[in-house]
Amino acid sequence: MTLPLFHRPGTVVFLDDDPDYLEMLALVLPRSWHLKLFLRPSDCIAHLMQEPPFWEADAWNQQQLIANWGEGKPLIPQVLAYWSRYTERYALSRVVVVDFSMPGMDGLQVLAELGDWPGARILLTGQADEQVAVRAFNRGLIDQFIPKQTQDISRRLREAVEHLLFTSHARHAQIWRTTLTQEQNALLRSPGVDAWLTSFTQKHWVEHVVIGQPFGLLGMDAHGKVAWLQLETRQGLDALAEVAEVAGVPAADVQEIRSGTKLADIELRQALSSTQPISLVNAFAVGEPGGLLGAVFPVETPAGPDPDNSYAQWLSRQPKRHVQD
Repeated sequence: MTLPLFHRPGTVVFLDDDPDYLEMLALVLPRSWHLKLFLRPSDCIAHLMQEPPFWEADAWNQQQLIANWGEGKPLIPQVLAYWSRYTERYALSRVVVVDFSMPGMDGLQVLAELGDWPGARILLTGQADEQVAVRAFNRGLIDQFIPKQTQDISRRLREAVEHLLFTSHARHAQIWRTTLTQEQNALLRSPGVDAWLTSFTQKHWVEHVVIGQPFGLLGMDAHGKVAWLQLETRQGLDALAEVAEVAGVPAADVQEIRSGTKLADIELRQALSSTQPISLVNAFAVGEPGGLLGAVFPVETPAGPDPDNSYAQWLSRQPKRHVQD
């Protein structure tokens, strides 16, 4: 499955002994990335090795959300509170890109020093180093390698890093998969649904969580605007229509729910303990027509994240890109 169940931005770290090369990267790589640029292996290693306790604390916080859900506490308000509270989650490094050929300590030696640091690893190689990189990749020591002589290397680097930034972290996937039923897991894994949701999330959000109760995706864009992508099976429309009817939704709207033309945000409002009237919006096919349906509802709640702590605002407060020397 391409779609990560839990996704957020993170820092990208580069280590290279050529300051001009690092300065070039600072200029050409996407401004939406938070970069750390290192000349010296010891500085890079020290920076990354102070992170594992923070990764552990963050994973524990996520597990607590699931534990609370198991005791009957709705997940949606918990995720909103998590997004509000832990604003430094963006600082955790998700990908490190290391040059192989460096004086004193080569790239693989640097990566070996990182031990159990949980991020993804890319090795930059010269022509003479490619067999070393192939062996390292086959042994699982690196996630990817890119020859430095590759044409348009900045594009190759950007694509490789973007892929790894969006790749599901195994521990996060394990934590959030527990909220999904076997049927929901199977639906998400179907190629049409997986591709559609992957495209949707990458286009609209920088951060999202997939949950099973209610079934859907809670997402947030770079400016802190939150939305709920509700997912419904065709088989579940009758039950949703019955709940809507009991809640006082007009008969004509109930019929539109039953036919799959519209969806209602009943479960979202229940999760948020909202007293606002039920909203109905147009439904659309998620993946192949005739299968899963979706509808997007804005999430406006006092418990939601402060826009001042959005990813865009957090990024704007970080120091200007520079080579650590």
